[in-house]
Amino acid sequence: MSIAYTNARLFTGHTVETDKAVLVQDQQIVDIIPATEVPAHYTIQDLKGYNLAPAFIDLQIYGGNGKLFSQEITLEALQATYEYCLAGGCPHFMITMATNTIDKFLQGMDIVRQYWAQGRKGLLGLHLEGPYMNPVKRGAHLLECIKKPTIEEVTLLLERGKGVFKMITLAPEQCDPAIIDLLMQHDIIVSAGHSNATYQQAMAAFDRGIPAATHLFNAMSPLQHREPGMVGAIFNHPGVMSSIVCDGIHVDYAAVKIAKSIMKERLFFITDAVAETTTGEYQHLFSGDRYALPDGTLSGSALTMMQCVKNAVQHVGIPLDEALRMASTYPAQLLKDKKIGRITKGYAANMVLFDDALNVQQVIA
Repeated sequence: MSIAYTNARLFTGHTVETDKAVLVQDQQIVDIIPATEVPAHYTIQDLKGYNLAPAFIDLQIYGGNGKLFSQEITLEALQATYEYCLAGGCPHFMITMATNTIDKFLQGMDIVRQYWAQGRKGLLGLHLEGPYMNPVKRGAHLLECIKKPTIEEVTLLLERGKGVFKMITLAPEQCDPAIIDLLMQHDIIVSAGHSNATYQQAMAAFDRGIPAATHLFNAMSPLQHREPGMVGAIFNHPGVMSSIVCDGIHVDYAAVKIAKSIMKERLFFITDAVAETTTGEYQHLFSGDRYALPDGTLSGSALTMMQCVKNAVQHVGIPLDEALRMASTYPAQLLKDKKIGRITKGYAANMVLFDDALNVQQVIA
């Protein structure tokens, strides 16, 4: 079917366009042309003057709509998370599992594979946050499951997770460099986080090829004037990207603004969202605008990706087109995915339609 999407303010990931039509055939963008030049055989889809942007991408989310994947390792939990993401303009998500037993991780891998086998949508793969982190910076993670990696264990994860296991958050100072090399050789996105690395340790890890860091400022050695820490290394290393949780709770909006002014296009959004659970290893209790463990430790956000964009525009002062890139184009760059994150010829027709108050009206995916 050939569809021309017209009458929208178009954010392509490069530029902002008006009076244009996005031509789509077989779920792929074939061209962007003046709205007055749509070929006759296209069905016109009038977008009523709303805004159209690349669909959002969340590289770290634990669950949604009452289902926490680590607690309910089921197809239903993945589907509930997809529907939660979709409501926030995000048809692409990396399901995340917190520090746990290796058996739980392997079980999660099997369920992700089943989800794909059934032709279900949206899931990019599995992100393991842990268990190879620094216990000093564990945050809400299970202390008893934190460990240093071995070649044998990492090889098991790579073999059982082939095609499914896509990303890992680890503390580089806790890992032998050979482990990090092995992960990267298998195209796993390694992200530095839950780390107490010194500035020198962090810079060495980034120089070695680690491309990203997890939830900037949270659970990492801070920037101090005599020890710049992980935060300082992220700021100073020109090739490193980092996610950030833009809810004003995990990170004060002023800190988001400082980080953005330094990192520019290297900074992108994640939700780090969880779902409420009162049983199991991870008990997340909802507290108005966030989730916390029973002892009060901050354990996850209540964000959607569209709320990240809205917060960035309204509270940080980031221009809308740049906030949209932080939710789509930049995470796609980390993924090295040339089919999502932009509205341009040859890309998948995955787009989010929203009004001027930044409310999602429709997801085209």
